[in-house]
Parts: sequence; C-alpha cells; structure tokens
Amino acid sequence: METDVEFWEQLRTSALWQSLPQPVQVALFLGALTLVPAALVSTTAFTRILIVLAFVRRAVTSQDIPPNLVLIGLALFLTWFVMAPVWQTLEQEALRPYLADELDGVSAWHKSSATLRTFLLRQTRRQDLALFLHLAALPEPEEPDQTPFRVLIPAFIISELKTAFIMGFLIYLPFLLVDLVVASVLTGMGMVMMPPILISAPLKLLLFVLADGWSLVARALSLSFG
Repeated sequence: METDVEFWEQLRTSALWQSLPQPVQVALFLGALTLVPAALVSTTAFTRILIVLAFVRRAVTSQDIPPNLVLIGLALFLTWFVMAPVWQTLEQEALRPYLADELDGVSAWHKSSATLRTFLLRQTRRQDLALFLHLAALPEPEEPDQTPFRVLIPAFIISELKTAFIMGFLIYLPFLLVDLVVASVLTGMGMVMMPPILISAPLKLLLFVLADGWSLVARALSLSFG
C-alpha cells in the first residue's frame, strides 16, 4: 500500500499530470471524491451500527418507523461518536502537521494509515483476515502493521457483517419469545383466526419502550467497539 501511495504522489507531481488541462484535473479530482463515501462506510463503524439499527426496527415490527432517514442519521452520529478517538489521532498526528507543512503527503499518509490500520485490525477476526490472505496468495505478515489494505478492508467488512448479524440475532430473541407467548395464548383461547401480530406488535413496542431500548442499543453498539 505504501508503494501505491508513493506512485500516486509521483504521478501527481509528474510532468504528465502537470500537462493535463485544468478542467481535466478538476474532473479527475471530483471523480475520485465519489469514492470517499464508500471508503468511509467501508473503514468505519457505520456498517455494523446501521445493520443493528435495522434489526431493531424489524424486531419490534414497526415497519418503516423510524424512517430510513432517521435511522441513517442516527447511525452517522453514532459512527462519529465511536470513531472520534481515531479521527482525533489522525488530526493530531497527520492532518495538522501536513497543513503546517511539517510533513509531506506521503509521510502524512503513512501516519494516518497506521492509525486506521490499528482500528481495523482490532475489529477484524483472525479467520477473516487469514481467508483474504489465502485468497490473495500472500504470506502471513510478520507484523500486524504490514497487513496490506487490499486484504484488511474486505476482512474488516466481513467481520463487521458477522458481528452485526450476531447482535441482531440476540436482539430478535426476546421479541420472538413475545410472539410465541401471544400465539400460544391465542391458540389456547381458541382464537386461531386472529393474527398474533395484532396483539404482539403493541406488546413488543411497550416492552421496548419500558426497557429503554434505544439507550440499551446505543450503549451496546458503543461498547462493542471497545
């Protein structure tokens, strides 16, 4: 990854890049910016948080409440909260020295990538990392800092998906018990024609509110990145 960064830094300062017309340079720069949202989603806590929040909404059978916009907004700000220590380190060790002309672009990238790599490795399962190392036909790195991003990022995403689905399953369990109890009671009363969801849905909402569910979910998500 370091050699790739040096290559792009050399390309940026090369005669080929300087010879491109200004509109072409702007167009290429704007095209590169379109990859920033995907990179942020793939290298932060956003994926796990959003999936777990979606599981919560399905578990309480509230359909489209809260709306997708609210759910994504909550996921973004929870991601901001969780990633704040990492971003603060990036700002202090890479961004500020770079803006103060104390570091060049390559050195700033090396420092920021080391911080980001530490976060990704802490959240990535060893078996997922080993899988992508095997698929890439790469030997196991001697040091964690030597793990290339082209292996680390997909392993991190797979680990995040697995963790999110495990948390979603655990969230589903108590609400599944409510459905089973309601269905059993209705069957015992001979009300087999009544859909159990008509009774279980408000009960699950009441259970979620009484348990202060949103606070518990936010706390569990924040602590899961510890």
